Amino acid sequence: MTDQPTHPRRRTVVAGLGAALAAPGLALAQAPRWKPERPITIYNPFAVGGITDLHMRLVGEKVGKVLGQQVLVEARAGAAGTLAPAALMTAKPDGHTLAVYTINSLRYPHYQPVNWHPTKDFSFITGLSSYTFALVVKADSPWKTVEDLFAAGKASPEKHTYGTSGIGGSGHLMMIEIEQKVGSKFTHIPYKGGAEWMQALLAGQIDFLADASQWGPFVDDGRCRILAMVTETRLPKYPNVPTLRERGIDAIGQSPYGLVGPKDLPPAIVQSLYDAFNDANNDPATLELLSRYIQVPWKKNPTEYRAFAEGYFNSVKPLLIKAGLAKA
Repeated sequence: MTDQPTHPRRRTVVAGLGAALAAPGLALAQAPRWKPERPITIYNPFAVGGITDLHMRLVGEKVGKVLGQQVLVEARAGAAGTLAPAALMTAKPDGHTLAVYTINSLRYPHYQPVNWHPTKDFSFITGLSSYTFALVVKADSPWKTVEDLFAAGKASPEKHTYGTSGIGGSGHLMMIEIEQKVGSKFTHIPYKGGAEWMQALLAGQIDFLADASQWGPFVDDGRCRILAMVTETRLPKYPNVPTLRERGIDAIGQSPYGLVGPKDLPPAIVQSLYDAFNDANNDPATLELLSRYIQVPWKKNPTEYRAFAEGYFNSVKPLLIKAGLAKA
């Protein structure tokens, strides 16, 4: 696995054409009421090369063509995906600095001190997508079923390792819940994003993955296998792969993400950004990318997104207490 800085700040130019060159098929319902005066920077909470990075580059390219300015994607990986929105605390509310906001940012303040409030300090713009969770091993793993995996975790507690996007992230919480239900115990290895944990799995540095669908292409090309989906129902793409629920284990991975700006972003700017990013997110090329990584659009307008964030932040604490990550 390639070493990376603790806080990578790689900036990628993803668009630079004028509105007159808007991509075919990207039609806004109305002309944007606000346009940026300089490039827009989006902070990506995970490492370069992961699905979130790829998603934002593609969406940013399309938005840049519509709004007439470049869109830059800058990695701010670490702290379970919360460094990106935290960076907005010093940004001006002018629409030129945004961040991908994962569900981890609604959990993290319950068990770690932070200098921001997960709902009061952000302007919610649009929902983007939701990660799809599974338990995945290399193709040559001796474990053929999820029961084999859990048996190994019981026979040799903490011997076998799994990778996720970070302590307190969706994958980590999911595994804590699974361990409590099945009586197995594994060792958690946190990474900054999907590109890193896939390298680790393929190199044999960890035994399995318990996280989102960065594994999709590797399952499709035969280098990895899915032991079980941690979803409500089977996926049409993998009709022969059972869910944990089918195995009698009631656990589901939940991890939507969206786009936010600094607090007090003017409504006209929020609406213009929502229009542009929502249309770009529903463009056929974006849908194809999401499908490749077993994801679908997570459609939320600014009002719906804020309502979701406030509701989830207030309701998730009991789960974190049960997991031993937060105090009552």
